[in-house]
Amino acid sequence: MGVAAGPIRVVVAKPGLDGHDRGAKVIARALRDAGMEVIYTGLHQTPDQIVDTAIQEDADAIGLSILSGAHNTLFAAVIQLLKERDAEDIKVFGGGIIPEADIAPLKQLGVAEIFTPGATTASIVEWVRANVR
Repeated sequence: MGVAAGPIRVVVAKPGLDGHDRGAKVIARALRDAGMEVIYTGLHQTPDQIVDTAIQEDADAIGLSILSGAHNTLFAAVIQLLKERDAEDIKVFGGGIIPEADIAPLKQLGVAEIFTPGATTASIVEWVRANVR
């Protein structure tokens, strides 16, 4: 795959039963305002739905917002589905309430970056620009 034309495309998703999506909407808006194309999937998405959307939308990245405590399971499921569907070129990053002790194992699993509470929208936009594509 060569250098992609056009703006970076990011799927922003709220997997699982977590119903708090304000942070995801703030990130989606910041990425959009920075010139990226953002596809927000809405609440209560399954890993299958998220990966299907990312593939159908030809996304460059998936941003997961997880506040429910199910981050280890949900990130692992998304990463595994991307592998199974030969879509490992789609970068996965995320944020939410994720304990420091869980960050290194998630990165070893294949999560490109984790943003914890207090991360600025500017730092997230900068990271996406520098690391996606």
